Formats: sequence, C-alpha cells, structure tokens
Amino acid sequence: MKLILDECIDRRLTKEFIGYEIKTVPQMGWEGTKNGKLLALIEKEFDIFITVDRNLSFQQNLSQFNIAVVVLQAKSNRLMDLKPLVPKILDILSTVVKGQAVVISLE
Repeated sequence: MKLILDECIDRRLTKEFIGYEIKTVPQMGWEGTKNGKLLALIEKEFDIFITVDRNLSFQQNLSQFNIAVVVLQAKSNRLMDLKPLVPKILDILSTVVKGQAVVISLE
C-alpha cells in the first residue's frame, strides 16, 4: 500500500508509518499543484492520499479518482497535533474505499 502526505503536512510524520511506502507531495515535485490535477497525479502512483484539506471532498468529485482520501482534523497541522491521529489512521488504512474520503479526528 502506497501512501502520500499533502504538502501542508510535516514530512516528519512519514516516520510514523512503519511498513508502508510513503512519500510527500513535495518529494514527488508536485507542490503547488491544484487539487484536481494533484489527485490525477496521485492516483497513478499511490493508493491513499492523506491531507488536512477539509474542503477537498466538497471541491472535487472524489468518486472519479482511483484513490482513497484520509482527511485529518486536528487543532493545527503541526506535527505535535497530527501525531496522536496516527494510530487511528493505521487502524483504518485497510478499510478505506477508493473514491471516498474518511475523516480522522481525536473526537
């Protein structure tokens, strides 16, 4: 399973996904790419896109993309606020559905 973190997520979060192939949008050279085009690029190489963009599922028709989206909801996108979400992310990775978004929060 191949994962990719959005550019606004601290790249150090990748260290929490042991056993997964994971990259960041900047590592792929895709920073600044708009959502529709970005999702089209991502679906060619990855299975799951992890983002903090809460509006993505409203702005894009995710069902047209062959990728699952995990939206993180935390106090901020700082590493210390996102790390507590990792266990929940790991728990749902095997059940996420391509073409849909799932929201992960501490609540």
